[in-house]
Amino acid sequence: MGLQLAWNNEQDSLEIGEELIELLDVLLQKAGVAESVTEGEVALTFVDDEAIHQLNRDYRGIDRPTDVLSFAMNESLDEELDIVYELEEGEELDEPAVMLGDIIISVDRAQLQAQEYGHSLKREIGFLFLHGFLHLLGYDHQDEISEAEMMGKQEAILAQVGLLR
Repeated sequence: MGLQLAWNNEQDSLEIGEELIELLDVLLQKAGVAESVTEGEVALTFVDDEAIHQLNRDYRGIDRPTDVLSFAMNESLDEELDIVYELEEGEELDEPAVMLGDIIISVDRAQLQAQEYGHSLKREIGFLFLHGFLHLLGYDHQDEISEAEMMGKQEAILAQVGLLR
């Protein structure tokens, strides 16, 4: 089954094209290899500053917009599938991909940060996507050591696809 990317666009300031989605899928696959994650689904949603501000306030208690939010899913669907589907003898159910979690990216923030850092919007969105994915896997940046580890992993994967600063 592999790693799967599902995406949704809930903003109007940037047209999200297939080229960007394909790039993000490549980044997901490379990050999966680097982290030994071979299966799962990541849900990505593009939003504006207003939407991410509300999510940041409601879920993190921080009353301002941010660039990316991640919500990890650690629950198994096995028990629910057994209840919902009654299988005939000998019948097998294709299990859905394990949901790794949701990544929400503010396109408004990404555009500002790309200008501020002097690199492409593709690079900034790729960076934010990888950052969110690593959070889904349990990485954090609460101290200098863990921040350096996350940054190193993100930059290594971005370099593999030529998204340098």
